[in-house]
Amino acid sequence: MTSAAALTRMIMAGQGKEPADLVVKDVRLLDVITGAVTETDIAIVDDRIVGTHARYEGRAVIDGKGRFAVPGFIDTHLHIESSLVTPFEFDRCVLPHGVTTVICDPHEIANVLGAEGIRYFLDCAEQTVMDVQVNLSSCVPATAFETAGAALEIEDLEPFRSHPKVIGLAEMMNFPGVLHADPGIIAKLAAFQGGHIDGHAPLVLGMDLNGYLAAAIRTDHEATSAAEAREKLAKGMAILIREGSVSKDLKALAEVLDENTSSFVALCTDDRNPLDIAEEGHLDSSIRRLIAMGRPLHHVYRAASHSAARIFGLRDRGLVAPGWRADIALLDSLEDCRVSDVVTAGRLVGPDLFAARRPVAAVGLSSMKARPVAPDDFIVPVRAERNQTPVIGVKPGLILTFRGSAVLPSGDRGTMPDLEADVLKVAVIERHGKNGNIGRGFVKGFGLKRGAIASSVGHDSHNITVIGATDEDMAVAVNRLIELHGGFVVSDGGRVTAELALPIAGLMSPKPFEEVTHDLHALRQAAYALDCSLPEPFLQVAFLALPVIPHLKMTDRGLFDVDKFDFVD
Repeated sequence: MTSAAALTRMIMAGQGKEPADLVVKDVRLLDVITGAVTETDIAIVDDRIVGTHARYEGRAVIDGKGRFAVPGFIDTHLHIESSLVTPFEFDRCVLPHGVTTVICDPHEIANVLGAEGIRYFLDCAEQTVMDVQVNLSSCVPATAFETAGAALEIEDLEPFRSHPKVIGLAEMMNFPGVLHADPGIIAKLAAFQGGHIDGHAPLVLGMDLNGYLAAAIRTDHEATSAAEAREKLAKGMAILIREGSVSKDLKALAEVLDENTSSFVALCTDDRNPLDIAEEGHLDSSIRRLIAMGRPLHHVYRAASHSAARIFGLRDRGLVAPGWRADIALLDSLEDCRVSDVVTAGRLVGPDLFAARRPVAAVGLSSMKARPVAPDDFIVPVRAERNQTPVIGVKPGLILTFRGSAVLPSGDRGTMPDLEADVLKVAVIERHGKNGNIGRGFVKGFGLKRGAIASSVGHDSHNITVIGATDEDMAVAVNRLIELHGGFVVSDGGRVTAELALPIAGLMSPKPFEEVTHDLHALRQAAYALDCSLPEPFLQVAFLALPVIPHLKMTDRGLFDVDKFDFVD
């Protein structure tokens, strides 16, 4: 709440009748509405811009040095847990890239810990320098076809609705539940009518899309083709162009961002790990790629800021103009989106801001409850019809998987992988201590010639997912992962060759993001040493167990056909 005294100071400083708290001198301000670039100072009092298009004096000064000033970027959909670091380290890693606001769904930790996980994120959001806004997880568990660590009904979400960091209801992943009017889903949708409801509707089109949107769901980050995005735009749905570590839709969707649509398009990562951030950037990477692909420059910056704020009801930000929140990225180049300084809520981002945050204790340190496994646990029985075995198909940059089949060899150890045909074993092991399930099957597209990769990041229920060439290496990787209380493990020839511990709910490391980046690089190199052909193998493993994304997925209960929404026989 802005006091009368503060408001008076803002008005006086805006007129130049008294010094501003902070002045960013000598910048070239991009107007994301008109595209005009103006040489100006920017005056700030508290967390608010009070003057532009003029010259100002301030108690503190930032030398703009003729750099470009644009509104701070807004990542409209992500799960901070999938960055593999805590919200505090995510803050320190991503804010220097100009991302001043993120809209987070703590869905991953909620699937492991329930309300405790949401509470942890809200506590962290009150301390981060970046503005972390939260949408409440709508689908915990995502489906009834896998074993999750928790379940959240509308009664569990209600206590968080009035929290100042909460925007609305997070991605409604259970689109079949919406279309079939599942009572639990309807209760959540009914409670958030009149507020924001985030969408998740891969390949939902036609009459089904109409029914889905009739529930007042407003956004979608799951469009993977321009045609799909255009139908959704035509039906009033805002499109979030996603470019993350695994899901890479920017190239396919870039053409939909133009002068006519930019007010209804925003950007998101959903999600990006520290190694990719170090190598490519965050939303700044998406911005420069869109501009390089010929998208109109100020419309790209509009989508990254003002449009994002409008779509999600954040009425105080998204412009560099008097009366708006002082979230500003200073760029050496508009075309290359090279961020050199960031101002968030009227403060220049630097080590002092991060050092002043109050710590929040980690949670979920004992959430890994899987029992150790033996190689025999991965034996796949021989099917009565030996001519064809269902196989999950994986392609780089897509969390969509594909329905395939293969004629596989068999022997004393059941149905075997076919490494020459790039068909490996995949298994999902229940890790919440509820039933000890193990689902087993086959996957194509990783390229491994030996060894195994295991992950406790397994969207969305976060059981253990392992792929491998041999049962022995799969067991080695899984058992080491259990000892680590979660993480990523690569094994080869009966020994561990690389690992990253993620003991916070089996999802996040307590280490600084720089150390996680180093460990991820070592993991990636270890995977490549197995002849892995995927650029980002670990998060691709993590999405094999996501039974709300077409077409075939593996859960702890078995191979799942998303299109039929039922298990494969």
